[in-house]
Amino acid sequence: MNRGSVLVVGGGLAGITAALDCASAGFRVSLLEARPRLGGATYSFRRGELVVDTGQHVLLRCYTEYLGLLDRLGVGDAVPVQHRLHVPVLAPQRRPTALRRWALPAPAHLLPALLGYRALPAAERAGVARTALLLRHLDPDDRALDALSLGEWLRARGESHRTIEALWGLLAVAALNAEPDEASMMLAAKVFRTGVLDRAASADIGVPRRSLGELHGEAGLRALEAAGVAVRTRCKARGIRRWGEGFRVAVQDSGGASTVDVDSVVLAVPHPAAAALVADLPVPEAASWSRLSSAPILNVHVHYDRKVTGRAMAAALDSPVQWVFDRTSISGVERGQYLALSQSAAHDHIHLRTERLRELFLPALVELFPAARRAEVLDFFVTREPRATFRQAPGTAALRPPTRTRVPGLVLAGAWTATGWPDTTEGAVRSGARAAEVVDLDQRARHGVEVTA
Repeated sequence: MNRGSVLVVGGGLAGITAALDCASAGFRVSLLEARPRLGGATYSFRRGELVVDTGQHVLLRCYTEYLGLLDRLGVGDAVPVQHRLHVPVLAPQRRPTALRRWALPAPAHLLPALLGYRALPAAERAGVARTALLLRHLDPDDRALDALSLGEWLRARGESHRTIEALWGLLAVAALNAEPDEASMMLAAKVFRTGVLDRAASADIGVPRRSLGELHGEAGLRALEAAGVAVRTRCKARGIRRWGEGFRVAVQDSGGASTVDVDSVVLAVPHPAAAALVADLPVPEAASWSRLSSAPILNVHVHYDRKVTGRAMAAALDSPVQWVFDRTSISGVERGQYLALSQSAAHDHIHLRTERLRELFLPALVELFPAARRAEVLDFFVTREPRATFRQAPGTAALRPPTRTRVPGLVLAGAWTATGWPDTTEGAVRSGARAAEVVDLDQRARHGVEVTA
């Protein structure tokens, strides 16, 4: 049977996954990426002696599809996962505490940690443990939960402002890129059940030991070329229209405008770009994709002339700082220490001038790491991701489209589609795998082969 040709538009994690899976299924696959490199929003650049990732990415042990992709790309050993969840939690002028799991089966693995979490008043810790047990009984696929925010749901169960801020918000803002009152309860249920409560080891954290450019872009290109995928970077898709039983895609590269004729197209690009590309096709639901909107992440980078902390990673409370990571080794720093701050839901900070951010964050770091008071700042800069994720607010479940469109052979991929997951690397990889499955099923149906799923 002629397996046909597939064009994947977009070279992020969703596109890389879809292309590899389609190639494995026997299709002739081409991939277009408008940027000069693969990896989508996850990439690196050089600044002096530093190798800088645009943002700090971590994974959880429950990110099984993403971990599988890293293994497939030959870089699985570059993201070691904690033996057991342990997150130091710092606050100015207070003793450090930690979120950690015990060597107990779920959900008991977290109860001792919650009862001993010193960031909360002792009187409120038992209530937090009860709420965790209630969360474990929620169905993450229950659409009714998408009408609520996480903050609403927590307050209805007696959670105080402090518990929401110091525990639930600490985790939810990082996972959903949204404050509790702006976060879909349906997605929050997915985060807390799959990521924290259902299995003891699910929330163990992995932090890359290589740059994102190596991890996704370079490794992805090697794997795609080895699989026989024709990769074209600096090549932008301009429009898609039906052509016979397939598609004609208008593209633009350094050589000028041209067209590509294929049997199937996988659109693995952000939702605004996807909507523009299907403008000439009968995909009326594309008009609603813009309502997914976007949410920003700000990354603050500080290079000190000396070591100011021995912590590889920490979360912060009662501080402008949210999460801080030591990136000295991964970035090739030969002098001092390089810290990166990851600031999610950064609506208030994303447009501030760098000098204003310096005035805000350097004193905040001194409060968390007193040794920074004696250190010289060799470099301070920021990287901004104004559209880091879609806005994961109540009501978004109805806006996230399925993989299969109304146009046979036109398939969607990306963490913004209806994966059942938040906008994460895991969601992106799962969307790419599902897109390849749909391409295969549609092609089999087109050729009269029995389809069972």
